[in-house]
Amino acid sequence: MAGGLAALLDDVAAIAKMASAASTKAVGVVVDDTAVTPRFIQGVSPARELPIIGKIALGSLRNKLVFILPAILLLSQFLPWALTPLLMLGGAYLCYEGAEKVYEVIVGHHETPTGEAASEQPALRSGAEAEKALVRGAITTDFILSSEIMVISLDQVAEAEFVYRAVSLIVVAIAITALVYGVVALIVKMDDVGLHLAAKPASRGLGMGLVKAMPVVLSALSGIGIAAMLWVGGHIIVAGAAELGWHAPLDLIHVLAGPAEHVHAFLGWLVDTLCSALVGLVIGGVLVGVLHLVPRKKSDQHAAAH
Repeated sequence: MAGGLAALLDDVAAIAKMASAASTKAVGVVVDDTAVTPRFIQGVSPARELPIIGKIALGSLRNKLVFILPAILLLSQFLPWALTPLLMLGGAYLCYEGAEKVYEVIVGHHETPTGEAASEQPALRSGAEAEKALVRGAITTDFILSSEIMVISLDQVAEAEFVYRAVSLIVVAIAITALVYGVVALIVKMDDVGLHLAAKPASRGLGMGLVKAMPVVLSALSGIGIAAMLWVGGHIIVAGAAELGWHAPLDLIHVLAGPAEHVHAFLGWLVDTLCSALVGLVIGGVLVGVLHLVPRKKSDQHAAAH
């Protein structure tokens, strides 16, 4: 009995160690995920913020455990070469999402892929419908980031037996989802915490400071989220291209980041990140142009013909 318990504890310790290593390697994408999500909550009624975050968190966990985990385990077992192209497609989607937000900021309003302004589209019929659309959009974006997190984590336990790989990734999926959406919930409810503190004389100054700071924080996080999508998407594509045999883009980034890294490791990382974000912006800009401008041109030509 003691021997069985010791073996079980050894297995648990091994899984915990592998899960810890896997989640540590994915921490960069976890930060991106945390930065991206709050922008989906902006403008939502305070009473619905936590329920919506809960729905997105459940959708994220479902993404990881029901769709991504079985797929990457099967692919890693039978078609390991397919993981990189699939990740690159996901990276292209992130580039498009980030570049589209930049495009909206430049033109001053949202446009659909058909070229029509959002104000010209039929309004959502109810708050429930708008909430479903918001949650669906957040979960779709999360799917790409979750895929990257899970594939990075898988790479860290690739040499383990199948069962250990599966259990380790389940632990990573649950832990990272709890971390990301716990932090997101704390961020979006910080203004309520501020109001609570402001109601007490001893903490009024701190409370009012939090209330005044939160719009700035949320706005900054929205910008960070856009930058994160471009950075992660660009990095996925550049790294994937290198794995498929085209090393030039990644080598160029390393050359550009080299001098900065000699000054300080953080500066090297910053240059690398900016280069990846620029790649993401260029790729995303091309996709935005195709999906926004080409349909508009066809629409204008059709209108002129009539």
